[in-house]
Amino acid sequence: MAPYESDDSTSAGETDDLRAGRRKAARYVVPVAVVGVAAATIGLVPALADSGDPNLPKISAQQLIEKIAKSDVQQMSGTVKISTDLGLPDLGGLESSLTSGATRGSGDGSSADPSAKLTELATGTHTVRVAADGPDRQKLSLLENAAEYSLIHNGKDVWGYDSRSNSVYHSAGHDSADARKKQEQAPATPDQLAKEALKAVDGTTSVSVQGTAQVAGRDAYRLVIKPKDTGSTVGQITVAVDAKTGLPLKFTLTPASGGAAVIDAGFTQISFARPAASTFDFKTPKGAKVTEDKGHENGSLKGDGRHGAPGKDLGKGMPGKDLGKDLGKGPGGMNVIGEGWDSIATFDTGGKGVPSGSEAGGQFGGFLDSLGDKVTGKFGSGTVFKTRLINALITDDGKVYVGAVDKDVLVKAANAG
Repeated sequence: MAPYESDDSTSAGETDDLRAGRRKAARYVVPVAVVGVAAATIGLVPALADSGDPNLPKISAQQLIEKIAKSDVQQMSGTVKISTDLGLPDLGGLESSLTSGATRGSGDGSSADPSAKLTELATGTHTVRVAADGPDRQKLSLLENAAEYSLIHNGKDVWGYDSRSNSVYHSAGHDSADARKKQEQAPATPDQLAKEALKAVDGTTSVSVQGTAQVAGRDAYRLVIKPKDTGSTVGQITVAVDAKTGLPLKFTLTPASGGAAVIDAGFTQISFARPAASTFDFKTPKGAKVTEDKGHENGSLKGDGRHGAPGKDLGKGMPGKDLGKDLGKGPGGMNVIGEGWDSIATFDTGGKGVPSGSEAGGQFGGFLDSLGDKVTGKFGSGTVFKTRLINALITDDGKVYVGAVDKDVLVKAANAG
């Protein structure tokens, strides 16, 4: 085992340093668009696994955070495996129907629109190939059963192609920053997820370096981030950081309840060689339906360019302390109560809560009852809907409390009113 620092607590001075490092990371860490990948055949890529504990020089948590912040990888290629397990119930095919329906009904209606297509990464296990050559050229390919979805940024053009439906999405006239906004709809890479996790580092967080690992053939340090708050559903976040480049190679979020990771994203293969220029070329396939992006005018993107994309949402929703801010962009009248990892977003729907089985009637009513736990308190009564990470309390009078916290914390917040 390589030497490491395993303090689970940080002093006030260290916390200030970590905050400073976190701010540097937010400013300098390589954007997801530059985390590139291009493996030829995923069948030849071994399963993601640590293959030993390399002997690396001792490093502190602060030094490792600064190493991530200073990372400046411009060209690279590889394959990323992403697994998400929120513990949602088996919907018997309903889930895929909802996803395809969202794809058909979102944006401009094209199944190649990334804002809808990439919602598929919110559940299950997926393999993604990405490639990058500086800020002007990136490619991401989501491999599916007998099909592939690709998102390509080359200069001022962004292309999306869904081979299953032979559909093309095109958005033109972007500058590099504009195109990166579109690329940020991509699935969460270890780099992107780690950057968001670092934003959660404050006085309610424990940060330490706990040993070393080897990921995709690269020696790495293990940075461990833990909430100090006992009510958080987040157990810990582990980031494997490339010892040489400072690039996060693997990100794992395990829940406080134990068991399999909620989010596990890591490189299975990686190269820092420049990808071939032809990697970023796109030619419309014969017979493909092409849809132009109507939301892009005069070289700028309307909105925030993140509608429906799980990459950014997963990254933001993961640290409990940022969840309220993200949800605050949605329903009106949003308030955030509490602080740190135990923060809760609350708002009033202005209507009734979730109907009971008898009110909803039939099998659907029974299905609703099976999803939630009935709770009571000073606030009255309501239903708590749980995943392995995010829980929500909906009171019978229409108030909503949601956060990366356990049921008791939600009930306590509702009682406080």
